Amino acid sequence: MNLPRVAEKLGITVDRLQSLQDSKISESIWPEPQLLRFDKEISGIEAGTVIFSNGEVVWGYPSIRRPLMLEAAIKRHFIDYVAVEEKMNGHNVRITSIDGDIVALTRGGFICPYSTEVAARLLPEEIFEGQPNLVLCAELVGPENPYVSSEVYPTDSIDLYIFDLAQKNRRGTLGVHKTHEIAEEFGLKATTFFGEYPLKNAHERIKEIVIKLGRQGREGVVMKDPENRVAPLKYTSSESNCNDLEIAFRHYNDYALDFFVSRAVREGFQSVEWEESEEERRERARRIGESILLPLTETIRRKQQGESIAQRIQIRVKSLATARGFEYHLRRCGIRAIFDPPLPEDDGYRIGITKIIMSTNDKTEALLNGEMW
Repeated sequence: MNLPRVAEKLGITVDRLQSLQDSKISESIWPEPQLLRFDKEISGIEAGTVIFSNGEVVWGYPSIRRPLMLEAAIKRHFIDYVAVEEKMNGHNVRITSIDGDIVALTRGGFICPYSTEVAARLLPEEIFEGQPNLVLCAELVGPENPYVSSEVYPTDSIDLYIFDLAQKNRRGTLGVHKTHEIAEEFGLKATTFFGEYPLKNAHERIKEIVIKLGRQGREGVVMKDPENRVAPLKYTSSESNCNDLEIAFRHYNDYALDFFVSRAVREGFQSVEWEESEEERRERARRIGESILLPLTETIRRKQQGESIAQRIQIRVKSLATARGFEYHLRRCGIRAIFDPPLPEDDGYRIGITKIIMSTNDKTEALLNGEMW
């Protein structure tokens, strides 16, 4: 690897790169191609940034900040207009071509064998031929998404939606208009674009969109500057917050405390800003309470009856090698999963997977046996 060239791309010195390589960067030799991965943000380099063995760099996708008071944040952050897209509830991947082969990177910078096979199947081969440095930032969604399963989108398997574009060896993204231009050119699906709204009343239109999306069981919106001059912001529906809480309390010991608190706080600010009536606020409180208590008591009851706390998912693959690779990928991510025997289908295999929620299993059993909290 040409360290001076890579250091230049990263905007740091060779000495700094070598010091990070010794202590802050992890090497991944499987699956090919070999890469170095930034596990955490350091020296201004986003977590998930990867350096491939051929010297090409794919920057990590930056975290998107979240306002709690929508109107005030929009007027403070944006310049004149706000472009609004749907925020989809799925698995975030960066897809690119390395030495002619498509790879799909997780948010943390791992190559996921399953996501790579899905991307290779759904994307046209020619998309990277004329643009070899292109990086597609996409959301994998659907009931056969093994990371975040959702049935609210129009697929009975898994689908891919582009939400941003980037380029290898360069920081930043290409903006909302370029994203939809490329999607249209190559016949790709992209996140829904709701339009551009002037600063003075953007919050009113966004509130209407978020309420409608929430009623459909969808997540929320991403707000972008049409000219890509400032970083995007995201804003979610109450239903999405409660869905997150329901999942988290079902697996309560496998989530950090901030995950629970942040979603409850979002609900409070949204309720106040939207000037809800007493009846509307009580309905929100009921929704939050049910998303907390019902899944939690179900977990306790199931463990009390001797069941394991597990999540059932399903994937479809063309190759059994992909399934074996995905099983190893889950293990290296610290996820214990039991794969059912594959069921042959016309174009591949269908495989059921049981993901064991280890920490919640162990903690619930210990508490039921009298351990202190």
